[in-house]
Amino acid sequence: TTTSFDQLINHLRREGGSFWESQDMGCLVSTPKDTGGNRRRPGNIGEVSVYVPGLRIPKPVDFLQALGDHLSKSLAERLSALRTRIVVMAGQEGPTISRTRRKTQHGGSTLADLQQALEDYLPVLLGLVKDGSQLQHKVQFVWINQEDEAEETAISNAWYEILSVLHLMAMLSLSQASLLLLPRTSADGHQPKVSEENRRASIDILLKAAGYLDCAVRHVLPQLPSELRRDLPVDLAEGVLRALCLQALGQGVDIQLGMAIDSTKATLAVKRRLACEMVKYWQQAQDNIMNLPLSNGWGEKHHLYVKWKYTEARAGAYYYHGLILDEGNTEKSHGMAVAALQAADEYFKESKKACEAFNAALPLSRNPPLWGTMKYLTEKIPKDTSSKVRINRDLYSYEKIMETAPTLPDFALALKPDEYQLPSVDSSWNQELLNNGQTGFNQLRNDKR
Repeated sequence: TTTSFDQLINHLRREGGSFWESQDMGCLVSTPKDTGGNRRRPGNIGEVSVYVPGLRIPKPVDFLQALGDHLSKSLAERLSALRTRIVVMAGQEGPTISRTRRKTQHGGSTLADLQQALEDYLPVLLGLVKDGSQLQHKVQFVWINQEDEAEETAISNAWYEILSVLHLMAMLSLSQASLLLLPRTSADGHQPKVSEENRRASIDILLKAAGYLDCAVRHVLPQLPSELRRDLPVDLAEGVLRALCLQALGQGVDIQLGMAIDSTKATLAVKRRLACEMVKYWQQAQDNIMNLPLSNGWGEKHHLYVKWKYTEARAGAYYYHGLILDEGNTEKSHGMAVAALQAADEYFKESKKACEAFNAALPLSRNPPLWGTMKYLTEKIPKDTSSKVRINRDLYSYEKIMETAPTLPDFALALKPDEYQLPSVDSSWNQELLNNGQTGFNQLRNDKR
């Protein structure tokens, strides 16, 4: 009812403080971090299988106040109701996002409910940018950042809101994948493992997350003026969005490699190809965020995560490359195999240090029980490197063994993001045009105030 909605808005006004009195601020406002504020961060996020660099959380918006002169009360209230639902749910979920699989009172998942709330909001929100409408500049949207030094960023542009919604949808998908990939102890009490069903489902979810991010980079960022793009928080910087997309794809290939390792049908060549593709995804992810100022909390941890996974991927790729080279019959191929396996062993040791650095960075985290690709490689790399190096060095002189790691083969990347497209504008906007008359809408489009 309208009364209960008004009560909720009044509650949020009280919670939102001075924000509600500052709708006439400039185009962009970034609030520096302070000692307390709205950015609640857990000290420990527990077991991490897929890293999620915090959830950006929206702050309340009064659509009626901002759009009252341009929009029917019913549509303004609908926008407010849809967004308020997200504000409340994201505020509750944000601090616990990486730690628990919370349930709603009806037994559903809070992650899934928040995802649904965003999907319900987006088609209605898109009406603000329809046909280049000037409505897109009438509302100031405020989001609490996680990776940026500024605690929050306020921008009077609906494309910023759309970008923020897609980013949050992607982070929720990564969170869902992370939960699916936490090993569970089986009923027979054997070692914790991730079921094949969960592995396959998580690949689909990771590709969906990559699709949201790919759409954000290719179709939403270009809608923002270049000066606004420069002022976006680092959470939404193009490099971070691309890196997160590549991370999702890299983790998808990691799961595929684990399934290939478990399969009796997968050849060494297939495993090497997957391992080499994974290196490329993580290398590109690192290239995209290497020079970004990700120094704040979640951001620093994000840097360390990509570094760790890139190093770990190289260990696996050199291991499989070494095994294939070792199948050759020439002295040269055996020498290259030894060099590749030695490189695998060095990267493996380095990845363990990188993993420790990631877990020690705030918020603290820990590894789940080993499973899949890394469970296998943790056992095989030290053992096979040791035996192959010993055997080959007995056969050939030290000088004949190539001491530099051979170049990894270059394969085209097979895994692509889902083809996500922004939904059609909600039909309520058609009714709005009929009610107000097309002339009035066109007049608003040309409104430069």
